[in-house]
Formats: sequence, C-alpha cells, structure tokens
Amino acid sequence: MLRSGGRSTAASLLILFAVMFGGCSYGFAGGGLPPAVRSIAIIPFDNQTSSAELQQEFMARLRREMRARLGLREAGEAQANAVVRGIITRYEPDIPVAFSADRTQSVAARRKLMLVVDIEIYDQAAGRVLWARKGMSAEGEYAERAEADGRRQAIEKLVNDVIEGAQSQW
Repeated sequence: MLRSGGRSTAASLLILFAVMFGGCSYGFAGGGLPPAVRSIAIIPFDNQTSSAELQQEFMARLRREMRARLGLREAGEAQANAVVRGIITRYEPDIPVAFSADRTQSVAARRKLMLVVDIEIYDQAAGRVLWARKGMSAEGEYAERAEADGRRQAIEKLVNDVIEGAQSQW
C-alpha cells in the first residue's frame, strides 16, 4: 500500500514537471513582415495639403520608427526589399474643441486637427502589396496657437498605426 502511494506521488510530480516546463505549444504565428524584408525605401509622400512641413515631419517620424521598431535599414528604392509610399490627402487644423468666454466674447481654448493618409508597403521581390490602408486618419488636440503640438500627436498616432499594421498584417 505504501508502494502504490509512492508511485502515484512520483507520477503526479512527473506530470507537474511536464506541464510546468513543457509549456504550451500554442502561439501566434504569422504577422510581421516577411523575413526577406530587411531593408526599406520610404518614398516621399505626395502632399496634397497646403502644409509644407507636414510631409517632412511625417517622413522623419516614419523613418525613425521603421528602424527602431521593425529593425529595418533604409536603402535606396532600387536596392530595398520593400518600398513605403503614400499620399497625405487631408490636413484640417483649427477645429474648435473647447471654448473659454469672458463678458464680451467666447474664444476657442482648445483645438484639434485631422490628418489623413493613404499608404502602402510593397514587397519588391515578391511583387505584391504587403500592407495598405486608404483614408487612414488621426487627430491631435492642441492649445490655442500650438498647432505643432497637435500635428505631432496626429503624426505619432498615424505612424504607430502603420507600424502595428506592418507587424500584424491581419
């Protein structure tokens, strides 16, 4: 009787170790850029807005995040494994959000802006679009006379959405 208790304890411990250290084989596969994509060319976006600095700010942030978060090195279009291209289709600053008032007038105290882009990541070797979005938008809120802060927020959100889209490819 004592022997069978020892066997069941040993068997229980063996099962416990197998479960603890064997782990679960379930995981998320897929997603991310193909392994062959190690370099990227970011083509200057067509800017259909009247804000000249917008394209430069967006491109600088996109380049930085592609390197930092996706581990891609930048290359010329002819040498790159993939190409990012797009269009900045809309930029709407000065949308009033909050007002302050005194006895004589009300003034917008906070404003927001909207930024809209079409973007695609194209695998040059495979000859196919890896990820694309049309009408991708983001908003940024800012205090009166601080439009650059709102623009920075909107650009950050858009670039983050692009990076997450490239990582997930769902």
